[in-house]
Amino acid sequence: MSFPSVRMRRLRTTTALREIISEVELNPRDLVYPIFVDEKAKNPIPIKSMPSYYRLPLNQVVNEARQILEQGVKSIILFGVPSKKDDAGSEAFADNGVVQRAIRNLKKEFGDELVVISDVCLCEYTSHGHCGIAKNGKIQNDSTLEVLQKVAVSQANAGADIVAPSAMMDGQVQLIREGLDDAGFDQTAILAYSAKFASSFYHPFREAVESTPQFGNRKTYQLNYRNAREALREMELDINEGADILMVKPAIAYLDIIHAAKAKFNIPLAAYNVSGEYAMLKAAAQNGWIDEKIAICEILSGIKRAGADLIITYLAKDVKSWLSST
Repeated sequence: MSFPSVRMRRLRTTTALREIISEVELNPRDLVYPIFVDEKAKNPIPIKSMPSYYRLPLNQVVNEARQILEQGVKSIILFGVPSKKDDAGSEAFADNGVVQRAIRNLKKEFGDELVVISDVCLCEYTSHGHCGIAKNGKIQNDSTLEVLQKVAVSQANAGADIVAPSAMMDGQVQLIREGLDDAGFDQTAILAYSAKFASSFYHPFREAVESTPQFGNRKTYQLNYRNAREALREMELDINEGADILMVKPAIAYLDIIHAAKAKFNIPLAAYNVSGEYAMLKAAAQNGWIDEKIAICEILSGIKRAGADLIITYLAKDVKSWLSST
């Protein structure tokens, strides 16, 4: 058939018609809400480059999670800002570390109602701001693995449902899996930041957790943004090492990677709608250049349409109310 028998606009004429044939449905349960917990904070601390976002004191994390659950969002990911940092990132695996205490508080309050994911990295905890152990200005892969393993086990011991290694060290998933299993946490899942690119979109996050590298950059361990095949190879290696969920980070500029990973691998896939993406959208909205609600729903739907099962996003808190108005 050809025009005029086929008229594609027939099913676009009303809101109800458009709704019933929508190919993608965005739901709050698809989203993961990041929370920054600051050990030094007495009150919420605004993050200048992330409008309406805050570093929270430990005693306000439970209330924040409660608000998230009320919005239909079922999971959070925790990032810690410790009161002290050192070259070894030792606060990352301390039993009374800020993230470990936050996890215990959350699981005590919500139990299995809330999925608690914990970031496994050292950048928030090292005095130099890198994701691994540094020696002579270079990041040491294998010695970092031992520390990441201790971090993951300490978080699982606190009650984390999922640990999420993000340091992009070779072999991190395997060593963490072995450490978890040996410690009796064989049911703790691993969300691997498998395709984490060296991106310009991370700067607001680094402000939020005070993790800007004090020397060099992270290009020796994070992916080259020009490379797609390399990203898929990283993901395949992480599956073989025991990853339960894969991640692509950032999201908007890497929809092709999300799509390719979804087609290639039969494993849940997450995408991280990162801080710089959030900041750009908020800046445009504050200047009246875009309709914020519609733009957010369009962006998140696009990430899901590309193939993401889960979307980590700073926008999760408001999406439920916005979905009903768009």
